[in-house]
Amino acid sequence: MDASDYITTHAEQFKEQLKDLLRIPSVSTLPAHKADVQRAADWLVEDMRRIGFRTAEAIPTAGHPIVYGEWMGAGAGAPTLLVYGHYDVQPAEMADGWLTEPFQPVERDGRIYARGAIDSKSNVMAQLKAAEAMLATGGAPVNLKLLFEGEEESNSENLSAFVAANRERLKADVVVICDGSMADREQPDMYYGLRGVVSMELEVFGPKQDLHSGHFGGTVHNPIQALAEIITRLHHPDGSVSVPGFYDDVEPLSDEERAELAKALPWIESEWRDVAAAPAQWGEPAYNLHERIGARPTLEINGIAGGFAAEGFKTVLPGRALAKISCRLVPHQTSHKIYERVRAYVMQIAPPTVRVEMRLVSIGEPLLIDRHSASVQAALRAYETVWGKRPNFTRAGGSIPVAVDLQRELGAPLVLLAFGYKGCGAHGPNEHVYLDMWYRGMATMIAFCREIAG
Repeated sequence: MDASDYITTHAEQFKEQLKDLLRIPSVSTLPAHKADVQRAADWLVEDMRRIGFRTAEAIPTAGHPIVYGEWMGAGAGAPTLLVYGHYDVQPAEMADGWLTEPFQPVERDGRIYARGAIDSKSNVMAQLKAAEAMLATGGAPVNLKLLFEGEEESNSENLSAFVAANRERLKADVVVICDGSMADREQPDMYYGLRGVVSMELEVFGPKQDLHSGHFGGTVHNPIQALAEIITRLHHPDGSVSVPGFYDDVEPLSDEERAELAKALPWIESEWRDVAAAPAQWGEPAYNLHERIGARPTLEINGIAGGFAAEGFKTVLPGRALAKISCRLVPHQTSHKIYERVRAYVMQIAPPTVRVEMRLVSIGEPLLIDRHSASVQAALRAYETVWGKRPNFTRAGGSIPVAVDLQRELGAPLVLLAFGYKGCGAHGPNEHVYLDMWYRGMATMIAFCREIAG
């Protein structure tokens, strides 16, 4: 029996194990679930030990534990892979629109519905079960180091320091990040770029307290109105960002890269229609949808707060208003520089009738991988072996801040592997994973290990 046969014969067992992990509400952003995050970490450590990892531990941090395991049985002459994933999840409750309890996995129509099903416990388990299949059938052709964090959904607060302090321990020939998703269930995507992200808060202050709108309306600049006036000046009518210098460091796309990205455009557009379902596209007209999503920077208003918005009515003139803003960045842009440019522009256009404050919340730098590298080419061959199709190259619109840390600190080539479907509702209600894609993810990882081993 080889590793692929092992997956087939143990498919039901693997599925039940995934459900067991999904039942643990490892929500890293809520202190009430701290014990649950620890429980998920312990579950993974126990499974690593069971399948043959001699080193497996839940390493404490100032926040949630980092799960780390090593299997070095391929020997000193074999390549070593460091595989990253995360086992923490976003909050979820029935009031969000779930049809079933988010932490009680339900299997239906070849899918498992549960929080964390696609982001990202299925990815963690695909790597762990691929390792089990190889170890149970004669051993892996490469040495394996598994690094699973419990704080990805809360800005990876402690992982960067851990990586910097453990360079020798984490040393590898290739770093693999198993995250992301495909625009089509039958057409694999090969990610070679991630956008960075910088998050900030913009707060506008008017009167020292909420006021009676009848007594003071028309004499005090309403902070919500002032905030709206500022926000509307952050974009040009065509959707481009109006902040001076915002695009200065953006490297133009070459004709060759635009042609490569265009190959995935039909799937990207189809996925956009299904998932976004907006009345019409919006954004920079000189770039197609795929380019706007992955290869162009953006500025988005993520939320606005102020005044009275509860049920009923209150004729108040609010004392303050708040907007949460994030910018997605592309290679050669830097988070701090973009924050300072947005801040300077906001201060410039803010009306003198209000006081404005800007606060930097979090940063993550963009990443671009050489799609012609040996490790990326090995991943292409692995996908072709399992999926029967050459993957489309794509640049992700999202961010994985730790990817930049791993690349910078370890100096090893990086590969991004995706096995899920974009329409599976990550972070939203009724999140799910397609089981057939999940099993193919395991097989792809096994094929990739063989390709790297040569």
